[in-house]
Order: sequence, then structure tokens, then C-alpha cells
Amino acid sequence: MKNHTGASARFAAIAPLLFVLLWSTGFIGARFGLPYIEPFTFLSIRFVLVLVVLGGLIVIFRQPWLTHPAAYGHSAIVGILLHSGYLGGVFFAIDGGMPAGLTALIVSLQPILTALISQWMLGEQIAWRQWLGLALGLAGVGVVVSDKLIVAGPPLITPVTLAAAIIALLATTAGTLYQKRFGVGLPLLSGTWAQYMGALAVTAPLALALEQREINWQPALMGALLWLTFVLSIGAILLLMLLIRARSAARVSSLFYLVPPATAIEAWLLFGERLGWLALVGLAIASLGVALVVIAPPAPNRK
Repeated sequence: MKNHTGASARFAAIAPLLFVLLWSTGFIGARFGLPYIEPFTFLSIRFVLVLVVLGGLIVIFRQPWLTHPAAYGHSAIVGILLHSGYLGGVFFAIDGGMPAGLTALIVSLQPILTALISQWMLGEQIAWRQWLGLALGLAGVGVVVSDKLIVAGPPLITPVTLAAAIIALLATTAGTLYQKRFGVGLPLLSGTWAQYMGALAVTAPLALALEQREINWQPALMGALLWLTFVLSIGAILLLMLLIRARSAARVSSLFYLVPPATAIEAWLLFGERLGWLALVGLAIASLGVALVVIAPPAPNRK
């Protein structure tokens, strides 16, 4: 019993950092795959694969399927927001020429929006220390991205790509809050399966209506598709659902501040992209901000 409790405590301690590491690779996977496939076609194929794998896991582990229509509805709405809205917006913006770093910066406004809305919608109390952490996290992300833009030059921004990035921001904020409000009590695997059914119901029509659906099956695309399917769409999403169950929406959302710095480090390791001292300073600032939000203050001694 003690070993089980200790293992659970250790997993709970590393889960936030593991989520950041996994989630940050989504931008890397997009960079590998998008030159060979259109964004909504990419996401639709990815979602179909996820549905097959998750369905198999539900059967193998004899997990319960959702039985109430309302549960399917709530999960589908979360899927439309977190998967279709967020991923679709990010992929569309990057495919349209917006730098991944700038896209990540726009989406990184999510913790501030989540904290503001969660006070009203979920009744969560945000302490001044957490507000300070949210502000520091956003500042750190801005420093990291500014370092990238200094090297890359003025970013390519169009009204369409900017709108896509803003849609991604609003969708991930709403998805996190909606999951916290309506999806916490649902079975994890079958609830996530229903999320991807809702997501596919949006991306597949968009792929049919807006894209040519021409695919160049290069090794980079196949590797990116497998990674994004198993590691991101299954591993990271299940981990995100567990974190939302166990923590406040504001604390979970603050982790997204660490995604752009982590992505910058991965791009440096994989693609040789410059990682200057300004980016390192920004990473330190963002990490401090997240720590202020995520780490609970010690309880006062009572005699």
C-alpha cells in the first residue's frame, strides 16, 4: 500500500513536467508533417487513428463506454474545442506562414483568460501570488519568442493566420474550462474517445470542403503522424485530462507557459535553431511564473 501511494505521489510530482514535454513536441511534429499534407487532412487522419487505438484500449481493458447521451455531448464539445479548434487553428496558422513561436505566444495568453473566467464560471480563487506567476509566465514567453523573432526577422502575419491563432486561443481556453465543469466525472478512455469523435466531425468536413487532400507519404510525415497520434493525441491528452481532474483550471493552464520555451529548446536540438541568452532568460522567467501558480504555498502552522 505504501509503495502504491509513493508511486502515485511521484507520478503526480512529475506529471506536469511530463505533460509540458509531450505537448511541446506538437509544434515540432507540425513542422515535420505539414510540408507534405494539408492541415485538416492531417488532423482528420490523425483523429481516425486515435479513435481506432483508443477503441482497442477500451475493449482490451474492458473499460466502460459512455451510456448517457449528455455525456457524449459534453465530451464531443470538449473535443471540438481542444482538438478541432485549438489544433486546427494552430496547424492552419503555421501552414499559412505564421512562425510557430509567434503562434505559441498568442496561444500562451490562455492561462490569463482561463484564470479570469474560472473565477466567475467555476468559483476558483486565484491568489495574488498566482496572478503574479501568470504575469511572469506570459512575460517569459514573450522574451523567448522575441529572441526567435530577432533572428528570423519580421513574422509573416495575415488576417487569416492571425484569426486562426486567436481561434486556437479561445478554443483551448473554453475547452479546458468546459472539461473542468462537465467532464471530470466521465470515464477517462471512453470520454476521450468521444472527444475525438466530436473533433473528427469538424475536421473531416473542413478537409473535404477546403483542401485538395493530396498527401506526399514521406518518412517525415509518417513519423510525425505516428508521434502525434500516440504521444500527443493519446498520451498527452489523457495526461491533460488527469491533471484537470486533480488541479484547478488556472494551475493546469499555467503549464502552457512552458510549452514555447520547451519547443525552442527542442528546435535547437533537432533543427539547430539558435537559442540565445535572451531565450534562456525567458525560460527562467516563465518557469518561475509557473512555479508560483502550480506550487501550493505551505499551510500555516496552527497551534
